[in-house]
Amino acid sequence: MASTISAATNTSASGGEGNYRFALVSLTSLFFMWGFITCLNDILIPHLKSVFSLSYAEAMLIQFCFFGAYFLVSLPAGMLVKKLGYQKGIVTGLVIASVGCLLFYPAAALAVYGLFLGALFVLASGITILQVAANPYVNALGSAETASSRLNLTQAFNALGTTVAPFFGAVLILSVASGATGDLSHAQAEAEVVKLPYLILAGMLALLAAIFAKVTLPKIVEHNEPADAAGNISHNGKTSAVQSLHLVLGAVGIFVYVGAEVSIGSFLVSFLGEENIAGLKEADAANYIAYYWGGAMVGRFIGSAVMQKIPAGTVLAFNSLMAAALVLVAMNTNGMIAMWAILAVGLFNSIMFPTIFSLALRDLGPHTSQGSGILCLAIVGGAIIPLLQGVMADSMGLQPAFILPVICYGFILFYGAKGSKM
Repeated sequence: MASTISAATNTSASGGEGNYRFALVSLTSLFFMWGFITCLNDILIPHLKSVFSLSYAEAMLIQFCFFGAYFLVSLPAGMLVKKLGYQKGIVTGLVIASVGCLLFYPAAALAVYGLFLGALFVLASGITILQVAANPYVNALGSAETASSRLNLTQAFNALGTTVAPFFGAVLILSVASGATGDLSHAQAEAEVVKLPYLILAGMLALLAAIFAKVTLPKIVEHNEPADAAGNISHNGKTSAVQSLHLVLGAVGIFVYVGAEVSIGSFLVSFLGEENIAGLKEADAANYIAYYWGGAMVGRFIGSAVMQKIPAGTVLAFNSLMAAALVLVAMNTNGMIAMWAILAVGLFNSIMFPTIFSLALRDLGPHTSQGSGILCLAIVGGAIIPLLQGVMADSMGLQPAFILPVICYGFILFYGAKGSKM
């Protein structure tokens, strides 16, 4: 399997500390952008659901196409980055993502839902290449001992992007859509309001591509691991990452975590619009999504400090228990209690992805990069679980359908308490 995310222990960067610092600052812009774009889907879902009169399941095809790209593009992206190098890989990802944003223009002009889904897949393919190139690059910009700290720092900017995106989407998409008029059909007039936001994003991504094509960044030097006569690399008696049970269970953990996080975020606007919850209009409800993603940003800093004193598996188990409890409260209550319970889930989601990731890669040695590739593929949970919850919401109602994220958090509780130690 081609490597998608290299471990810090397997890479090094050539260049001084000043170059490292400049490169790290530059890379934070990428983490911010893909967090911003990913969270903007939470605004796009209720908007296109209204424009095209979609069912919940049909609306969730947005996340299916977006996160499905991780599954289909991760391995080719790994081979592409290996061939081009990390810096050129970043530029390629930015260019493809920019093209994906530009494709929203004809999709909106023609008001065809399938074209929106195609544009999202192209956009997500570019983001996938960015993830594949930028994560190992951050890991390599300094010593292995501080790799986790660097990645947490850049992920904080990713969370900042997810926090501000709802305000951007609420102002430029939902609030404008509510007043869309003119000679065009209603559906086309409503669809066309996404042109400006995604043209702005296309321009920003193209500008970043031009900047990263020109700047001088430290080069990454891969370290080759010793292999036997048959070409196999053995570590602790294992010749493959999939022979480590804690890695396989960790991949399931990444699958259900990303699925639960994305699913809750995707349904937030619709949930807060329910009369028995808050009865908010789409534009008003979108502003509250920032509390969900902002909680994840704050929780990441808190969790980083807590895990210096308490084992990561214990913190993961506690957070998943709290997240499941809050979702159950949101399912079984009404009004402000249900509203703030579901928004507070973001605070406990915060540390889950990096913690599962690090626990799953523990003691893999030379198989770490292969394990990282498997975990990257598992992000496809963000495509499948929201779609399943959409089907459930159509058949049993929106509020009861949140039982699916509860089940997901149940597995993460098991992984933190026991599965990560297997």
